[in-house]
Amino acid sequence: MGITNSQFDAIMRVYEKRRIDNHHVEEEHRRIAYEAIPALRELDKAVASLSVEAVRQSLTGRGSASGKGIASGLGERLVRAAGGMPPEKRRRQLLRAHSFPEGYLDPVYTCPDCRDTGWIGQKHCHCFEREVVSLFYTQSGLADVLARENFETFDLSLYPEDLIDEKTGKSSREIMAFALQTCQSFAKNYGSGRQMDNLLLSGAVGLGKTFLTHCIAKELIDKGHSVIYYSAGALFDRLADYRFKRTEEDGEDAFNDAYLTGCDLLIIDDLGTEFTNSFVGSALFQLLNTRISLRRGTVISTNLSPLEIGRTYSDRISSRIMEHFILIQAFGADIRIRKRLGIMAGMESTGTV
Repeated sequence: MGITNSQFDAIMRVYEKRRIDNHHVEEEHRRIAYEAIPALRELDKAVASLSVEAVRQSLTGRGSASGKGIASGLGERLVRAAGGMPPEKRRRQLLRAHSFPEGYLDPVYTCPDCRDTGWIGQKHCHCFEREVVSLFYTQSGLADVLARENFETFDLSLYPEDLIDEKTGKSSREIMAFALQTCQSFAKNYGSGRQMDNLLLSGAVGLGKTFLTHCIAKELIDKGHSVIYYSAGALFDRLADYRFKRTEEDGEDAFNDAYLTGCDLLIIDDLGTEFTNSFVGSALFQLLNTRISLRRGTVISTNLSPLEIGRTYSDRISSRIMEHFILIQAFGADIRIRKRLGIMAGMESTGTV
């Protein structure tokens, strides 16, 4: 689960805010308890005063025996101040007697395991791993759509069994079932070294290619991989802005080459719909070539076949895709139209239209 320095800093800011917020809760608990239990306020004041006095004495004392004597004397004085019992026991007794939970004045932690530090010893806490995944969702820009579009909600019934591909002799549903299975396997085995970690989804408009890229994105983000999603048009617009300095962004958080080449998975949606020129072709080749060299995965959805990609961009790009990408060809009728027709048919049957 690799993260950049800026991502780590962003997560640490989450923990810092969490500690500040919880400290405010502690202060509010203390205010409420002191108003309800004046004796509790006096007890804590006495404990604080005695502790400060003991520290002052220890700073002027000499030798370990003196230190032990001071500690022993402090303990006895604290017990006397608490009415003959340890102060913590007296504190809980007072809270209980006034219908407060015994732990009402205990430190407040969102994650008691790491005490809101993100660390348990030398290892990241389980809550830190959750924060990484949450950050990846936020930075992917897909948090909302992935809740709707994922492997659990992919509906094969939208692909007709009676629509046959003349090239393969298989139905639309069979072809898309294979596409779904391939995408599931891709997501499951991503980064294992048992497969190519690049995938090209090609086919006509409205066949669910973007939906499948969302499915893959969710699986990988949930496993702790950083995923960046861009439509082709937005990607090349942003690359042009960066290359030609039309933006004021800079630093590690800016949109730069490291941002694109460093993420675990880059998704380029609708390749071929952007305005194409020499810059686009050059930028695409450089991006794909760099990610392949770094063993970083890329998923592309497009209406173009690999051959058409070669004609549109360059043979070099087509060659890289043919050599390094798993190829999936979608087939069927536009499912968006089928969904719309299904909704209208349902409305007619209920008399709502």
